[in-house]
Amino acid sequence: MKMKSKKRVWLPLIATVALLVFACKNMNVKDWSQWRGSNRAGVSNETGLNWDWSVKKPTLKWVYRKSGFGYSSPSIVGTTLYCQGGSNGQDFTFALNVNTGKELWKQNLGAEFEQDRGNGPRGSITVDGDKLYLIRGGGQIHCLSAADGKMIWQKDFKTDFNGKIMSGWGFSESPLIDGNLVICTPGGGDGTMIALDKNTGAVVWRSKEWTDDCAYSSAIAAEVGGIRQYIQQASKGVAGISAKDGKLLWKIDNTAYRIAVIPTPIFTDNMVYVTNGYNGGSMGIRLSKEGEGIKADTIYANKVLSNKHGGVVLMNGYIYGNHEASGGSWVCQDIKTGELVWSQSNKEVGTTGNGSIFGIDNRILCFDEKNGLLVVAAASPDGWQEFGRMELPERMKDDPSIDKATWTIPVVANGNLYLRDHDLLFCFDLKK
Repeated sequence: MKMKSKKRVWLPLIATVALLVFACKNMNVKDWSQWRGSNRAGVSNETGLNWDWSVKKPTLKWVYRKSGFGYSSPSIVGTTLYCQGGSNGQDFTFALNVNTGKELWKQNLGAEFEQDRGNGPRGSITVDGDKLYLIRGGGQIHCLSAADGKMIWQKDFKTDFNGKIMSGWGFSESPLIDGNLVICTPGGGDGTMIALDKNTGAVVWRSKEWTDDCAYSSAIAAEVGGIRQYIQQASKGVAGISAKDGKLLWKIDNTAYRIAVIPTPIFTDNMVYVTNGYNGGSMGIRLSKEGEGIKADTIYANKVLSNKHGGVVLMNGYIYGNHEASGGSWVCQDIKTGELVWSQSNKEVGTTGNGSIFGIDNRILCFDEKNGLLVVAAASPDGWQEFGRMELPERMKDDPSIDKATWTIPVVANGNLYLRDHDLLFCFDLKK
């Protein structure tokens, strides 16, 4: 009887655990809850979608025409999409049903950020349970209710933290949630990075030893030798900050010409990879535990890849991204050595300017900033191989920005592809 009783207890428990594991695994595949995905690498683990567009192009599912100005990419959890924009003098955030494109709610956040490179927000929303976290172009950081967008708390990088950005194109960071902390980068002499309590916005610590002005990059979390840290690019270089107390663990300056440092760092196998535009080049850094601290050694620093603002992805040991020099090109770079593997010019591909990138299922999605062209190519060191292309069905009319560029990075979640041109947010069905 005891054995039978144990079976009755354990079998449902095992079944429940199995369902939870399946649900968590399924959630990781389908959701895109923050900037560049769950680990901020810009690569989706979703498979089985249509990537041969020479046979069948993606079907347009819906268009939302009220996204406003801004470059925020969408964040998706379950059947809800969250994003932000600006129009009619107001920055705002909104939520849509991913199946229909129907607006679920929209909330104004404050005065619209205005700049000749484009009005509105730059960063993406981070979804954490029933809360949303975002940073606006003027430097305001908000915690909102995911249910209706109502304000829970807010802080201002400039007035509350004496923050300072390296140039005037607007705060562009997407906040990082790690445990109970919100990690963000106000910059300035009081400390480049800051950790806030995610429930109240109260300051937990500030990186007083690191005082660079902030850039346009977003932080990532990493662990080396049991030491958890936040890695971020700022105005003068890249640094690692202790997750425990905000102390500076390591810092490497980049003396290359720096106007706007934008791409998110890449971390793999105790190695940090960073790149930036304006001839900033790329750098590989090896991290190792040394006593109670971290030692950082530069492996290489070269001009093989200078990525301005479209980001790069790491897939199977190789970095892929758009290189801005000499008319621009799509580049494959060996992350371990920094050596160039192959280069395909923008002219050969048909792209015209800097491009953004998204990695998925051994493919790279290359999105041109000027003509709204999206090209699917192989993520392979063997050379450029294309699998199809498509252009945006329409472009935003009367774009007041001087660039008139599609700088929002593509997102794929739950079989849908999302592309944005300011006011226009497109959803395409990628299922076979």
